[in-house]
Parts: sequence; C-alpha cells; structure tokens
Amino acid sequence: MKIYTKKGDKGTTGLFGGSRVSKDDVRIECIGTLDEANSTIGLLRVKLGDGHEWQPNLHKIQKDLMDMMSHLARPSDAKKENKNPMPVDGATFCEEWIDALEAAMTSPSDYFLLPGGNEVSALCHVARTQLRRGERSLVSLIKTDEVHEAIPAYINRLSDLFFTLARAEMDKAGVAEEKWQLFLYKRFKSAEPS
Repeated sequence: MKIYTKKGDKGTTGLFGGSRVSKDDVRIECIGTLDEANSTIGLLRVKLGDGHEWQPNLHKIQKDLMDMMSHLARPSDAKKENKNPMPVDGATFCEEWIDALEAAMTSPSDYFLLPGGNEVSALCHVARTQLRRGERSLVSLIKTDEVHEAIPAYINRLSDLFFTLARAEMDKAGVAEEKWQLFLYKRFKSAEPS
C-alpha cells in the first residue's frame, strides 16, 4: 500500500468512519496539534536516551495520545466503532506523576517561569505549550460534537505534567529557574493580612 492516496490534494481529509472534512476543520486542527505535541515528546525521548527513568511513562503518554487522536477523529454520528482503548485513567496518571516529581524537588512551584534552562527542560516547555494549544482547539471541538470526558481532563493535566517535568529536570541538573512572577493565587495569598 502506498503512503500517498492523492485524496487530500483538494484540501480535505478522511475521518474515522469514512466522512471527509476540510483540512482546516476544528477537529483536524485539534488532532494536528496533539500530533505535534506527540512528535515533540518523541524528540524529548530521543534526547533523554533509552535508559532514562521517564521513558516508560513518556512511552505510555505517546500511545495514549495516539488512542485519543483516533477517538477525536471519530465523529459522534459515525456508525463504525472505534476499538482503540480510551485512556480513562490519564488525568490520575498525570497527577500521581506530578506529585512524585514535586515531592522529590528541592523547592515548590510558586512562579511562572521563563522557558529554557537546558535542552530537556526547554523541550518539556515546547510540549507543554503545544498541549495547551491542543486543549484550546479541543474546547472548540467540544462546542460542535461530543468528546469523551477523559480526553479534555487528560490533555489539561498533561500540560501541567510537562511544566513539572521541566522543573524536575532543572532541579536535578542544578540549573536555576528564571522566575517571572508569583502565580496569581500566591500573590493574592501573600497580600492577605496576617
């Protein structure tokens, strides 16, 4: 089977179940952005090397993203069933990893940070911002069609996770964070009278 089909030459693409939509459809924008994030996570995994402790979890995230993209490619009115698994535990998985990472760090997460630090940390921030963009597209898609509730929860938590991974990498490498401002809720808390 050839990789090219020529069916997309006029600006449309196929969805799960056979219908076709414009390549700038909100559904395709959402899937494409999550695909970008998945590719960045792949680059991060290469940079980390095979034996890195994050590899199993990042591999799980990549597979889960593929499953979620396949579900997002299936309109709710499609007759064909999607048999790919739905990662219903994704948000909890992220929360547990975030908690473990934060417990091992030498300082709490109180500030907005300037992305960077080192290459691994910067790649985590690229993935984080792509996931946030994917989340914005996902919100637009939800306004037009049903989406399983596990998907937006997981995507939301993934961006928090990649922020935490960026911090964990800098903490482990002994690289100082470039702080911008206290998180808003921290600023309000510090302004409260004692």
